[in-house]
Amino acid sequence: MDPGRFGLSLAQIPLIAYVAPFERAWHHRELIRAVVRRELTSRFRGSILGPLWAVLAPLIMLLTYTALFSITVPQLSAGMSTTDYAAGIFIGLIVFNLFSELAYRAPGLLHEHVTFVKKSIFPSETIAWVATIRAFVYGGISLAVYVAFRLLTAGELPLTILFTPLLVLPFALFMLGVVWFLMALGAFTRDVAHIMVSIVPVLMFATPIFYRLEQIPPHLSLWLRLNLVGDYIEMLRGAALDGVLPNPVAYVALVAVSYGIFLFGYQFFMRYKSVIVDVI
Repeated sequence: MDPGRFGLSLAQIPLIAYVAPFERAWHHRELIRAVVRRELTSRFRGSILGPLWAVLAPLIMLLTYTALFSITVPQLSAGMSTTDYAAGIFIGLIVFNLFSELAYRAPGLLHEHVTFVKKSIFPSETIAWVATIRAFVYGGISLAVYVAFRLLTAGELPLTILFTPLLVLPFALFMLGVVWFLMALGAFTRDVAHIMVSIVPVLMFATPIFYRLEQIPPHLSLWLRLNLVGDYIEMLRGAALDGVLPNPVAYVALVAVSYGIFLFGYQFFMRYKSVIVDVI
């Protein structure tokens, strides 16, 4: 898709537009905070264990995938201990689950909040902030579980884990851009939701969750590196597990691309915001 067709070329965006998404979010911060609080408290309403599921769910998934792949395809561990391999999988799942949750949910977000969107005074672009913040809160809980798991099994954490926030922030911007774009498309056709259901499971195995990119032949790993989710997994795994900081050039390039997608998604949504109200 050519951004220029929609008048969204980054070179053509006024300087003020580069901070407009943040200005709008700050202006509506109380609304965002209130809706996020409501969504966080309602997610496990009616369940016996309640918020404890935010910890149990990633643990169950971690144990299941680790047992499955370490037993059936032991070569994927590349000689690592079971606990190191489990920790690597856990990091991959944290990042990919953030992506998959938002990719699945984004196309239907406007339909989900149609009663609010139909009100002309409601800032519908804030729905993306709410959904992304909610997903990252639970992702943060999963990361805390990883820290506890690693301290229990290895007894220490690399100092490079302090670099984690510098990876989380650009990844959040990247996901916001994706959510805005999918929200807009999903308003025009429900097919977008079905497309996500079809391609996200495939992307799971095209993303370095259960393996490392260095295990892939060079001619294939080059294409896999175009997957930004995989790049974030590799960098986070290096910082939080291997004690390796990202390559500075690769990191700056990843941040730049992520910010570009963030701006593109926002501009795309705002361009068609008035039309969206009439089609949902």
